Amino acid sequence: MVRNQGCFCLLLPCDPRTPPPARRAGPQDQRAEPRAERPAFGWASRGRRGAKLPGAEPVAEGRGGARRVASVARSREARRPPPLGRVAVVVDHGSGFTKAGFAGEGQPRLVLKSSSLVPSWDRPVLPGAPGCELAGGVARAHPIKHGVVVDWEALEGLWERLLVGGLRVSPEQWPVLVSDSPSAPPASRERVAELLFEALAVPACHLASTALLALCSTGAFSGLAVEAGAGVCHATPIYAGHSWHEATFRLDVAGSTLSRYLRDLLVAACPNLQLQALPRKAITQFKKRCCYVSLDFEGDLHNPARHRPASFCLGNGGSVCLSSERFRCPEPIFQPGLLGQAEPGLPTLAFRALQRVPATLRKRLADTVVLAGGSTLFPGFPERLEMELAAHCRRHGYGALQPRLVAKPERGTAVWTGGSMVASLHSFQCHWMTRAMYQECGSRLVYEVFN
Repeated sequence: MVRNQGCFCLLLPCDPRTPPPARRAGPQDQRAEPRAERPAFGWASRGRRGAKLPGAEPVAEGRGGARRVASVARSREARRPPPLGRVAVVVDHGSGFTKAGFAGEGQPRLVLKSSSLVPSWDRPVLPGAPGCELAGGVARAHPIKHGVVVDWEALEGLWERLLVGGLRVSPEQWPVLVSDSPSAPPASRERVAELLFEALAVPACHLASTALLALCSTGAFSGLAVEAGAGVCHATPIYAGHSWHEATFRLDVAGSTLSRYLRDLLVAACPNLQLQALPRKAITQFKKRCCYVSLDFEGDLHNPARHRPASFCLGNGGSVCLSSERFRCPEPIFQPGLLGQAEPGLPTLAFRALQRVPATLRKRLADTVVLAGGSTLFPGFPERLEMELAAHCRRHGYGALQPRLVAKPERGTAVWTGGSMVASLHSFQCHWMTRAMYQECGSRLVYEVFN
């Protein structure tokens, strides 16, 4: 029996929040201000406004710090939820890009690179320093690698750029919902809370699993979330808002790895064009514009008649032609062995995740397999994943399982959208971890609130 170890819905109430002060109206301010009305988002507008969020059970008093937490919880009914017009800021920070915007809106206001330039006078960059790399003689800070925060100073700078410089809000006036990687170590949640309350002085925060938010973007609380982003892939089973950490699998082959692989393929195919000097941005554009997933990789690879060549002009007046590289580029997600890695591909990990959950729940989870992340946007990706996942089920005696994929066109921002939907719910407003709770119990309260 697999034990449920993770619930990413808050168990505790929050203090009422005073809305931010009014600002002088102007064209730029109107752009930066979130809409006051609540959108008609999926289940948020279908009678679920007062629905109880999963995992809202009272905390047992036998655990550390739970007596104080329970005393706060007893005042839940006496507290009034904050106004609904301007609720919160939602941040989905990934290895490659970070999305930020206001709860209740359909799309993030900002999509920025998670990496940033490191001025030489800011801090020295040592060879091999975590979160930093040299590219073209310029140091770049990468606060998140493979879904895990490795540079907290750079992450603080990223959030300041997003909130103050991008969204133009005062962090001390806005609650912030932040996405949390399924494979991130538990201690990182404590660091995130410290950073939000101590450095940015936010009034309240919430940490939610990217897998759960991906499901919420489709209106589901149960299913299998299959994520493929820039730095990491995950297969995470979710039931009633709870995720099984013991049934969660990760793959470190993702979008950034595929970009480097495409560069190697192009250099091998056109050694005279000096493609090694092409900027990473150009390689990424090639990958997004012309690569696709083959439904019969071996057959396409050995039959040149099936190749679909495409030519692209380079900035120096030359051109490059992609043939088999178009479908060879994303193949390592399905066959990591092409890169010399022994771990299985994403369809195998998704099947293993279903195997790990209780038998009584497998069919229900297999009926809702939600895709999320930019690396799932390759043409043919959903069809290939569904085909291989169904083949695994038949091969291992699970013929009754018929995986059904949910692949929305906007799945590249599914995690942020799910956070926007959840944070805009009336029933969610008493599920923030407030600054008063943090000051009373400290950052270790996250183990009670978010576990």
